[in-house]
Amino acid sequence: MKRAIACLTIALFSAAMIFTPAVQAYSFVSTVPQSGGCPQPNSWNLSVSSPLDRQWSTSLPSLISPVILTVAAAGTSAQLDEIEQAISDSFSVWAGVSGTTFNAVAFPGLEAPLARVTSPNSCTNDAESNVDGLNTICFNQSSAAFTPGVLAFTRTFTANAPGASVGTSGPAAFAGQILDADTLFCNTGEVTFATPAALATSQAAGAYDLESLLTHELGHWMGLDHSALIRAMMFPFAPPPGQFLGSRPTTQAPDGPLSDDDRTGIRVLYPDPNDTLNIGAIRGQILPANPFALAALPAPSVGSSVTGMVGAQVVSVDADTGAIIAGVFSSGSCNASSPPTQFDGSYDLERLPVGHNYNLYAEPLVGIALPADFVVPADLCSQDVTPSCIAPAANTNFNVRTLPTAP
Repeated sequence: MKRAIACLTIALFSAAMIFTPAVQAYSFVSTVPQSGGCPQPNSWNLSVSSPLDRQWSTSLPSLISPVILTVAAAGTSAQLDEIEQAISDSFSVWAGVSGTTFNAVAFPGLEAPLARVTSPNSCTNDAESNVDGLNTICFNQSSAAFTPGVLAFTRTFTANAPGASVGTSGPAAFAGQILDADTLFCNTGEVTFATPAALATSQAAGAYDLESLLTHELGHWMGLDHSALIRAMMFPFAPPPGQFLGSRPTTQAPDGPLSDDDRTGIRVLYPDPNDTLNIGAIRGQILPANPFALAALPAPSVGSSVTGMVGAQVVSVDADTGAIIAGVFSSGSCNASSPPTQFDGSYDLERLPVGHNYNLYAEPLVGIALPADFVVPADLCSQDVTPSCIAPAANTNFNVRTLPTAP
């Protein structure tokens, strides 16, 4: 029997400057079922019988340069409470998005308090040996994944077949079900994080906002990939030290730090069947003006072909307000009766607010965030199943022209 789980690690990098806003593209990570077939988006099984157990390690690094700045004195229970509050608030940001089932009402598992563990090895360096089914946030870890510029990374394990399980997790109900998620923060003394309260103090001028980073990493917990929008929470580069991304959560806007792109992404993964507002969709293909331009591209595999532009950003903008609502990457389509994925430049914008007029834009991914910062389209294929599939690289070698509107 082939592997019953798949591992994915996504890192968050530091940013040395403030960037101007750009386009956005929510996307999520997928798993190709062990039995073959079409890729399935990774997500939790949000049910009462499958609670999302959450814990964090209270083992903190003890270095001369503080790793986590808090208003409370270091080494006290008040310091742990302050850090734990930042973690809880970051979960609440995602649970505050309307039109999803990821909330305490639809998913009672979120009402359970965070568990505390004291072991410094709660998130081990070895990805394979930490498949324990426990979902943990750790600050006292070293890892080869902390290459220069990496502030934190999240590692998830997903089932590629129903019935698969790891550690304490129950058997998976579907391929793509997330079974284990762990977030590790860099523990070097050269990087300092600060809780929201501490970030407001003068001593935190060089510290990264812990809550922003946590909210970003928990987006990966949910199954979201990076976004190419600089102001999106899921952009792969963190805001500069001393700055917070977006607005602080409030009672009126609990999901305040998120962009519309972030909200659309979580709605796609965990749609609320009772939502009647965010049910619009725009689908299509990105094709080259000269189809012979694709002839020079190598075929990704025997079982699939490249007939459209792969990796282009397709962005939906509210035509009346100019607000960027959501975007995706053009990639491929998959027919369940005849897999694997065919890379025809298909895109699918889901869970858009209805009653709006939209303009669509397409462009190559050549900005600050590059194709290497994203998982798609690589996760749409697998060489471990039949028919096999190797994804092509994102196509960035094209120009976009706007044609005049016909009278």
